[in-house]
Amino acid sequence: MKIAVASDHAGIDLKLPMLEVLKERGIEFTDFGTHDHNSTDYPSWGELVGKKVASGEYEKGLLFCGTGIGISLAANSVKGIRAVVCSDVFSAKMSREHNNCNILSLGARVVGVGLAAEILNAWLDTDFEDGGRHQRRVDMLIDIQDENMK
Repeated sequence: MKIAVASDHAGIDLKLPMLEVLKERGIEFTDFGTHDHNSTDYPSWGELVGKKVASGEYEKGLLFCGTGIGISLAANSVKGIRAVVCSDVFSAKMSREHNNCNILSLGARVVGVGLAAEILNAWLDTDFEDGGRHQRRVDMLIDIQDENMK
C-alpha cells in the first residue's frame, strides 16, 4: 500500500507522529508537505493528495489541518475521492467498511496524538464490505460525481 500524505501548517504537529505510525507499520508513503509552520493554504494540499489518489498513483491519502474539515473539502473536490474527517474510531471503521473512503483527514486541533493513532490504525485495518448494498451506494456516489464533476 502506498499513501500520499500532506498537511497545512496547522496540521503538521499531528502529521509527524502519524508518519511514525506508518513507518512502524511498514507502510510506504510520501509526505508532500508542508514541512514547517509557515502559513500555507490547505486547499492546495487537499487537492494535491486528492489528485495523487484519484490517478491511482497512491492507493490512499492522509491529510491534516486544524480541524480536518477544510483540507478534506478540497480533496473531495477531486473526482474519484471520498475523503472523511474522523475524530472517533467507529466513524473511521465505518468510512472504510461502508463507504470505501480513500482519504482520511484528521484535525490537529481536535484529536490528540493517541486518539489519532487509534483512528488511523482502525481506518487502515478496515476493508470495504465489497458487494451488496454498500457497493451499490458507493456506485451511486461515483455516479453523482461523474454527473456533477465534468
